[in-house]
Amino acid sequence: MKPINVGLLGIGTVGGGTYTVLKRNAEEITRRAGRPIRIVTVADKNLELARQVTGGEVKLTDDAFSVVTDPGIDIVVELIGGYGVAKELVLKAIENGKHVVTANKALLAVHGNEIFAAAQKKGVMVAFEAAVAGGIPIIKALREGLTANRIEWLAGIINGTTNFILSEMRDKGLPFAEVLKEAQALGYAEADPTFDVEGVDAAHKATIMSAIAFGIPMQFDKAYIEGISKLDSVDIGYAEQLGYRIKLLGIARRRENGVELRVHPTLIPEKRLIANVEGAMNAVLVQGDAVGATLYYGKGAGAEPTASAVIADLVDVTRLHTSDPEHRVPHLAFQPDQVHDVPVLPIEEVITSYYLRMRVEDKPGVLADITRILADSSISIEALIQKEAAEGEAHTDIIMLTHQTAAKNANAAIGEIEALPVVQGKVVKLRMETL
Repeated sequence: MKPINVGLLGIGTVGGGTYTVLKRNAEEITRRAGRPIRIVTVADKNLELARQVTGGEVKLTDDAFSVVTDPGIDIVVELIGGYGVAKELVLKAIENGKHVVTANKALLAVHGNEIFAAAQKKGVMVAFEAAVAGGIPIIKALREGLTANRIEWLAGIINGTTNFILSEMRDKGLPFAEVLKEAQALGYAEADPTFDVEGVDAAHKATIMSAIAFGIPMQFDKAYIEGISKLDSVDIGYAEQLGYRIKLLGIARRRENGVELRVHPTLIPEKRLIANVEGAMNAVLVQGDAVGATLYYGKGAGAEPTASAVIADLVDVTRLHTSDPEHRVPHLAFQPDQVHDVPVLPIEEVITSYYLRMRVEDKPGVLADITRILADSSISIEALIQKEAAEGEAHTDIIMLTHQTAAKNANAAIGEIEALPVVQGKVVKLRMETL
């Protein structure tokens, strides 16, 4: 059987892992795919690195465009990343009739609608299992395994860097800045960690999952994004006392008037399995109407876990290479003409419960004033801790958990509470999900 010829763009961490795993498991993969899958050309600016990884056994080039236009290439694997040249290369590959496999969540979250439309028109596939949660086959689960279900919501720990940082802050009681330095020293965090710690990376992935779960276009620009850089280890400790863990969650939820798409630090009951996902691991919880809750857990990054997903896509594309384009699994699970442009709800309209911490003067009547303001906004209290003021201290902490309310109500009440002369500084507000 004639082999499938692959052009690999980028041989960094994931590209190197892909090359290694594909070579190591070649016999097994061939048996599954029905024909050999072989990387015949590698494009990378660092030719010396490419030579080291491949042992010079394949054609090497520093011109990626020569790969996407090569008539001998069947599938292009894009592992360069970013929005710039990667987008040009993917669209050029599609224009030249190549199938594309990519791990580029940023590219798909921002330009996926354009890319999928181009692929649909040309009759080629764009596969992207590796773009979300590394080695966890969450795209396949959402797109195929849960096809019978009306997916109600999903919530994911989908960034290993932030999960490692939060785990360390909880275990050691250390501040964010200190743990970030440790994460950078261990290689869990980039030199510039902004995309990770500010929630952008998780929002890219949540955008992709929401599109597949609900049959809507990619709408990254509508996502609400809040990171962990301002999170205080004090709140992690208080959450623990109340029976909760704080995780950075990517959440997508179906509502009658639209879809919620949000990333933020979230209190989760500690008895939930997802609350106990520690270190750099990822997990995604999906609620379907027929199946109930299903949890997908594993390594969300790294050379070989991500390569596992890239190669699974290569096998899928190889199996369907000669099939009628009309009978392939659609990119976003729903047939292209059935993708509905459902609005993403602004964060002010999102209904959730809250954790509130306020620093107040330690004197009678303060709690009564605060609870009155909450009651006037129709916000009821589920739990409350009022700490004893330390000796010689005039201020103390009040911590409250509220029942569900719209964000606009919570924000209005918090504004009034902060205006009280007995309240010092800003109220800390974190969202809660029971999942």
